[in-house]
Amino acid sequence: MTRNGRVERTTKESKVLVEIDLDGTGTTEISTGVPFYDHMLDAFGKHGAFDLTVRAEGDVEIDVHHTVEDVAIVLGQAIRQALGDKAGIRRFGDAWIPMDEALAQAVVDVSGRPYTVHTGEPDVMQGFVVGGHYPTVLNRHVFESLAFHGHLALHVRVLDGRDPHHVTEAEFKAIARALRAAVEPDARITGIASTKGTL
Repeated sequence: MTRNGRVERTTKESKVLVEIDLDGTGTTEISTGVPFYDHMLDAFGKHGAFDLTVRAEGDVEIDVHHTVEDVAIVLGQAIRQALGDKAGIRRFGDAWIPMDEALAQAVVDVSGRPYTVHTGEPDVMQGFVVGGHYPTVLNRHVFESLAFHGHLALHVRVLDGRDPHHVTEAEFKAIARALRAAVEPDARITGIASTKGTL
């Protein structure tokens, strides 16, 4: 079974290509023009064991928002494409990830019904910019865009944390591990893991 997704998206604000292999080994090639975001996407691929290529060019000289959002949109679309009819997957996954003082939990349902709940980030993250270029206030928007376009129900909770870098990294890694568990094949499931017969 090959579970690959490849999506390209071009607007007046950005040009994005995402390729993902859900059954990879964590090999990544990331270039968005936003170094901290590259770091987070690299962690997402590594800890999800997804082979992930992301190439993006955008108007980062104006604001990184457009590029960050558009990459999350295309990543969600590529995941959805790679999943196909979702036959034989576990569907649900969860993970708790610590990073020093920070602790994040992510829970994923590959339900076909997009929904995001994101709670617990410390107030400092509303105005913090990592590395002088990545505003952590974008985290929720990234998670919402990923879930909406990936057709995922996604809950992300921060239980502890002071350092915005640590909190953000724990969140991305938790989402990666939860999604990895949710999309893994389950030998006991031969069809769709839903009483409706479809996801």
